[in-house]
Amino acid sequence: MLSPASASIRSEEVCRLAPVIPVLVVHDADIALPLAEALIAGGLPALEVTLRTPAALDVISEMAKAKGGMVGAGTLLTPEDVSNAKQAGAVFGVSPGATDTLLDACSTEELPLLPGAATASEAMALLEKGFTVQKFFPAEANGGAKALKAIGAPIPQVRFCPTGGVSLANAPDYLGLSNTLCVGGSWVCPQNLIDAKDWAGIEALAKQAAALPS
Repeated sequence: MLSPASASIRSEEVCRLAPVIPVLVVHDADIALPLAEALIAGGLPALEVTLRTPAALDVISEMAKAKGGMVGAGTLLTPEDVSNAKQAGAVFGVSPGATDTLLDACSTEELPLLPGAATASEAMALLEKGFTVQKFFPAEANGGAKALKAIGAPIPQVRFCPTGGVSLANAPDYLGLSNTLCVGGSWVCPQNLIDAKDWAGIEALAKQAAALPS
């Protein structure tokens, strides 16, 4: 069993690897390894593969082979998602929200979870359970950096990885907050570059993101 406190420690370690965690929606496992290698070479070693495609679990398995990286599973919704992600090679998990069933499954599978919270009440409920590192989602739709700063004032014990609408342009607004550890974003791996297998282009975007002040 993995306690919430231990999960938060391990999640914080992942979040501190780089200013940005790429949020990946990958449809083809055949390109997973070179994509991961390009992002890692660009300075972004923590990768979140969302379970939004039929190929997602195979993508995780392939990306887990990349040296120097840490592959996690995003969009965890059910205990089955957690079990499948862990078996595929995910070393951390990310969820859009949090339920007791999901939290218990991650504890049982010993998969560190970055649970999602959108409000002060949700952040408080997770903090009460011992989660001091959380995902702020959907960030921009919930008021952006101003909202996250406001949540941080009365709840400074919680630190976040904001995701959802985060871009190169607004990432510095989040990263400048004392309660932000890193941000999650998909702009570092646009679909057109993935389709073109432009790994050099993706590596260049990763380097740009890795250079953001945090």
